[in-house]
Amino acid sequence: MNVVLFGATGMIGQGVLRECLLDPAVDRLLCIGRSSIGQENPKLREIVHKNLLDYSPIEDQLSGYDACFFCLGVSSAGMSEADYRRVTYDITVAAAETLARLNPRMTFIFVSGAGTDSSEKSGSMWARVKGQTENAVLRMPFRAAYMFRPGPIVPLHGIKSRTAA
Repeated sequence: MNVVLFGATGMIGQGVLRECLLDPAVDRLLCIGRSSIGQENPKLREIVHKNLLDYSPIEDQLSGYDACFFCLGVSSAGMSEADYRRVTYDITVAAAETLARLNPRMTFIFVSGAGTDSSEKSGSMWARVKGQTENAVLRMPFRAAYMFRPGPIVPLHGIKSRTAA
């Protein structure tokens, strides 16, 4: 199995990275992000790509993948809706549209959050934007798409949270 991972430097992404590298069923792991993850492994390849809204410069490297874990995200605390939407909706949809076109047999896993509102009507900005993002991904022509809605997460195995006290 060949896997793409977004958000490998974050708390959830670090856990997904670790598990993919340990899993013998994963043959290749491609990490895409704005900064290097700083790890080496024979099955790991990374692309440092600054503009996560435009994948055209790296499209030739994004075919042949079976699954994508989209773990990239931020806390909405202190963010305007426009800024939160850019990170949560715009970046996710740009990546998912590109991957769906290049890998229609792919399974896409989006890390969302407990309390996400798929009706898109919530008074809570983050829940509404997450719901819009989930719905956009679910409309795409992937083989399958899953929305993972974790509640509070306690990091283990040296994984660090940037927002937890």
